[in-house]
Amino acid sequence: MLFLQVFTLIYLTSVCAAQDGTATPDETTYVPPTTYDPPLPSVTSDRSDVYKNENVVLKCRISSSSGWTFIWEKDGQQLSQNADFSFQDQNSVLTITAIRRELSGSYTCRGEKQGKSSKTSKIDVKVEELPAPFLIRQTAWADLFVGEAVTFKCEPNLPTEWTITWYKNGQLLDKEGPSLDIESVTENDQGDYNCLAKLKSRNVNSAPSNKTNLRVKSNNPKLTLSRSPDFDTFYPEESINFKCNVDVTSEWKYQWFKDGKKITDDSSNRHTIASLKPLDKGQYHCKVQRGRGPLYESNKESVQVADNKPKPVLTRHPIFPTMYPGESINFTCTVDMYSRWEYEWYHDRVKNPSFSNKIFPVGSVSHRDSGDYHCLAKRGQLRTDQSDAVFLQVSDTPTPILKLLSPWSDVFENEVLNFSCEVSSSEWTFTWHKDQTLIPNENGSVLKITAAKVSDKGRYSCKAHHSQRKGVSSATSNTSSVSVYDKLPTPTLSTEPSFTPMYVGETVKLKCTVDVSSGWSYHWYKDGSNLNKSGKELSIVLNLSDNGRYSCEARRGDKTSTGRSTEKQLDVREIPVPRLSHKTPWLDVFQTESVQLSCRMEGSSGWTFVWYKDSKEYHGGTVTNSGAEGILSISQASPSHRGQYSCSGRLTGRSVNSTRSSALELHVYDGKPTVTLLQSPPDKLMHTSDSISFTCYVNVSSGWKYTWYKDNKQFKTSGNIHEIASATTSNSGSYKCQIERKTTTTFSSNSGDVKLTIEERPKANIVLLTTWSEVFSTDSLKLQCEVMGSSDLWDYTWYKEGINVSQSLLSTHKVTPNNDPEQSSYTCEGIRTERPMFSQRSDSYRTKNLLLKRRILLSISGCLFFGIIAVFIGCVALRIFRKPVAADDKPEEATLFLTMAELKDRNDAPCPLVEYITDTDVNPPAKEGEENGTSCSETTSLPITSPDEQAATTNGKETTENGGGMVSFLQ
Repeated sequence: MLFLQVFTLIYLTSVCAAQDGTATPDETTYVPPTTYDPPLPSVTSDRSDVYKNENVVLKCRISSSSGWTFIWEKDGQQLSQNADFSFQDQNSVLTITAIRRELSGSYTCRGEKQGKSSKTSKIDVKVEELPAPFLIRQTAWADLFVGEAVTFKCEPNLPTEWTITWYKNGQLLDKEGPSLDIESVTENDQGDYNCLAKLKSRNVNSAPSNKTNLRVKSNNPKLTLSRSPDFDTFYPEESINFKCNVDVTSEWKYQWFKDGKKITDDSSNRHTIASLKPLDKGQYHCKVQRGRGPLYESNKESVQVADNKPKPVLTRHPIFPTMYPGESINFTCTVDMYSRWEYEWYHDRVKNPSFSNKIFPVGSVSHRDSGDYHCLAKRGQLRTDQSDAVFLQVSDTPTPILKLLSPWSDVFENEVLNFSCEVSSSEWTFTWHKDQTLIPNENGSVLKITAAKVSDKGRYSCKAHHSQRKGVSSATSNTSSVSVYDKLPTPTLSTEPSFTPMYVGETVKLKCTVDVSSGWSYHWYKDGSNLNKSGKELSIVLNLSDNGRYSCEARRGDKTSTGRSTEKQLDVREIPVPRLSHKTPWLDVFQTESVQLSCRMEGSSGWTFVWYKDSKEYHGGTVTNSGAEGILSISQASPSHRGQYSCSGRLTGRSVNSTRSSALELHVYDGKPTVTLLQSPPDKLMHTSDSISFTCYVNVSSGWKYTWYKDNKQFKTSGNIHEIASATTSNSGSYKCQIERKTTTTFSSNSGDVKLTIEERPKANIVLLTTWSEVFSTDSLKLQCEVMGSSDLWDYTWYKEGINVSQSLLSTHKVTPNNDPEQSSYTCEGIRTERPMFSQRSDSYRTKNLLLKRRILLSISGCLFFGIIAVFIGCVALRIFRKPVAADDKPEEATLFLTMAELKDRNDAPCPLVEYITDTDVNPPAKEGEENGTSCSETTSLPITSPDEQAATTNGKETTENGGGMVSFLQ
């Protein structure tokens, strides 16, 4: 096949070399370009500033030659004839009617002539608004009186080229300038005023200003002087206020006068004398003026000022030296002059704000009314001197003392009751009361009941009455409660404290109470036996022997005895020992983890707990108590928390303290736990189908939850072991694990990364080692197994139909027709002592009839070889012995190959080789074995394609840029 390809290449080269062709290049004449320098037009305007409704004329000229037509643009937009713009003289003159401010901007022009354009020139046009004057009247009042002055001003101040003219009621006034002054107005000056601005150099007028109406009153303003207060006579230190009232509100300026002499210029309409003196008496009036107008005068007010202040006199009625609570008294304050006084009353120098009248009544005196009384009179700011003091003494009536003369207040029927009522003097009589009800016919100081009845039960009191002053009675005496019973009471037994159970060492008090009468003696019993204890209370420091039922009995005199009380059970127990446990699952923790210890008392609630660390009372952490359980919480453990912890209980509000519990030791590690990720097997490079396991190992403590990550992404697996049963390349990556455990807080720690690389397991391949030289001398087939892409040393295992048939670990295996009559399927596998320890099995290799195959291939190869030699010799002979033909007589013949110039003009030039090379030439029969020719593979069929089919196939498949044909070397 190689020989055929070399021959074809030599032939084509010879044919192409015989061709000849020339190309004539195109000739082009160079024409140098011409240049054009456009002229620059000039733009002028007839004025620099333009006001609305004026016209401005812009002219554009080019001095170099005539015949130009001009184009105008504004802000980049071409202008056309309309109400705003008009053109003249080949558009060289532009007239702008400035009716809007929007016509301001940049205007440009350029000329055009015979298809050529000039440069552009620019000019700026600014359209300004006409000034809008407004009129200001510089007097703040709307109406003027005859004789006052007024000034009008036209704003804003315009440049000197503008003239301001003035109008009244639409008529032009003989006055120009920015202001109009009228020094003294008359009624003829009334009317509407406005102003107008005119431009002197051009016929330009502004819009008229606003109008201001001027009104002139013929009557003078009405001026009235008033004063406050309006007393006939004033006293020193009083104040007086004058007010100057004008019936027209305006910006008046006020002047004040006394006895015809000016005393002040004041912008206020009020004049005040804060503290009058005798020299201030006289006649007062005011004058007003506004602007530059005349003065107007008010009426006159006369003021009288006395030389001294008056002093009031204080009296009282009645005049008893001592008053008793409940009596009435009146105080009177008198001033000789003036009757419209207000009064101030003082009790012990403290002002009483409730009274301002001349008479100060005290309807029912009490102790707090005792003391000195003063008064003074006032009006406005005037205050007289205080009166002399009057003293009032208020004393209590004597309080009688009620005494019970009987031995006790709780009596039984037919016992004697005696009371006495005592006072300090003899001017008193007495009344007796039971339950606040008067007992008739009893006026003496002693009340006797010789035989008590149940109806005599009640609260007794007495009262004293003054024999000379009607209505004066003493307070009610103290009361004495008397109870009269028809039967004996039953005592009540109580315990203090009343806790259940009680603990050894506590003290309990038993109290026996009889609700009625007094003078009782008490007797105590336990479990029915007399304890020989007396007294109302029995105090016991408890022991276990004090457990039992208690009762009591009360007696008075020789004959009166109550029954026994109901029994009280005392439940006495030993103090329990607290039980200490840990609520968190572990007692060995790491820093920042939380710990909770529980101290529990059995049998009762209400305990508070005391914590100890290393036998010393501990106040760290957070302690919570819930009755029978106390919890010590350490939110973030540290090495300082290491130690032996114990606890004791203490009952709230009781002197009961338990012994300490047994101790628990808390261990706190200094650093985080050591987390190690172990791989088994430990090789970092593994291969597909290997079995791998990872173990997350923690050196200390327990209770961990494990989280697994691959390439920092979490994946799910259970426990501390992750197994890969059959590895794939997707299992490659960086593995790590995280441990975590939770109490009230979360604690976690990470292992280091373990990088795992999974590569494809190398695959074994079977090749045939039978060479061409051995084809004719042997019928055996020699197979070789090799691991593809591996340079390592391997041993091999051979399989026939999946069954191990290897007797040794060689890489070759011999197959003959005798030991393989069935043409079986063979596979092989590489094995070794290092990773990878085995390869993938090869693809199956099935043996066939080798001799027949070799004979057929040998015959075909021989025929092809000798056929190619014969064709080559014939072509050479034809080339040598062919008779040359003269150029003139050479007949025209079709050109087999196209020239290069013709090929450039065609896209469908066929390749000459396509017509003569068949599939047999292009695809020669393959040899048996591999590419090196030393081994054979399975038999390959040799497809034969006709020349017509080959040409069709070639033309329909891949082509070159020249249409798929070969290009001749001939030009």
